Amino acid sequence: MSWLRRFASFWWDFVIGDDWRLAIGGAIALGATGFFAHRGAAAWWITPVVVLTLLVATLVRVKPRGS
Repeated sequence: MSWLRRFASFWWDFVIGDDWRLAIGGAIALGATGFFAHRGAAAWWITPVVVLTLLVATLVRVKPRGS
């Protein structure tokens, strides 16, 4: 395996990990924060709120049925 493929595989596993939904949601949250901040809005709160919401949604989704 070439070093480039190992390098790309590392970053894929590091960023995507076990749940691709968290990775995409985090990227969208960062993009939205940058977009609104560039427009002059106080957008610092967008990323923490989105990430917290995604984490709760992930935990609810994988929670065992009997618990």
